[in-house]
Amino acid sequence: MIAIPDTFIERMRELHGEQGVEWSQALPKVITDFANRFDFNPEAPFSNLSYNFVLLAKLKDGKPAVLKSSFMKDELSKEISVLRAYQGRGAINVLYADEDRGMALLEGADPGMPLSTIEDDTRATDIFCEVFRRLHLSAPSGSQFPSMKKHFAAIERYREKFVHDNISSPLPENWVENAEECLAYLIATTSENVLLHGDLHHENILRQGEEQWVVIDPKGIIGDIHFETIQYLLNYEDRGGDREHVLRTRIAIMADRLGLDPRRIAMWGVARGVLEACWIIEEGGTDWNRGIQITERFAKFLD
Repeated sequence: MIAIPDTFIERMRELHGEQGVEWSQALPKVITDFANRFDFNPEAPFSNLSYNFVLLAKLKDGKPAVLKSSFMKDELSKEISVLRAYQGRGAINVLYADEDRGMALLEGADPGMPLSTIEDDTRATDIFCEVFRRLHLSAPSGSQFPSMKKHFAAIERYREKFVHDNISSPLPENWVENAEECLAYLIATTSENVLLHGDLHHENILRQGEEQWVVIDPKGIIGDIHFETIQYLLNYEDRGGDREHVLRTRIAIMADRLGLDPRRIAMWGVARGVLEACWIIEEGGTDWNRGIQITERFAKFLD
């Protein structure tokens, strides 16, 4: 039977209290029942567990698989829905799922190396563009996924806390206003809302076979396709040069390969930087300047 690491149980205690502990301790039996039901062999858990319990598995025919168990069942259900919507477009396949129990068996990527292992940044960005191009589709009707406005709701909450309640606000007011203006303009002028991965960066793009690349761990957001570039642009920011140079080079490649508008990408970056600062403040952190630095880098494209 699978052993649940004590460090993961404590992490669930931090996140979800005693309910998280009880859920963690019940996992071995739940996993065994799920494995018997769908005829696969659970193997070792991943070493970097955080929000979900994820372990390697092997199918009856010997092919690799990944079992994902989540206390936050709704979040896992959303991920499963995005992966199924992207089926045949470059996402990892969902083999079996029991959403009521927060369990999903996913196809294993083989060899599974993340895009971050490609150190040539131009080549990595080209691969990102290939994945990006085939992935997206128009937003499904009656979608369960959050809108872009909802995704950026922390900026509204910041306003309510520090402005409406007349509390001294920590963030530079000009950047908050700029982010709000960019966000309002971008949402109003989005010509087509698409189903976005929402977290499309190097570690969530894995090699499958000799040439193919597949995506994992989607969040699912409905909105402007330009926003999908941002998480990639925020990772390995100084790979191949200083941050400003790398950012400009990547955006130029994306504009050329994907026909995207560099100015819209930059405006989303401005808003995303302030959103990060607001998230940090909500979590009780003080290093909100990280988010403002993101905003400042992207804002140089709008001068």
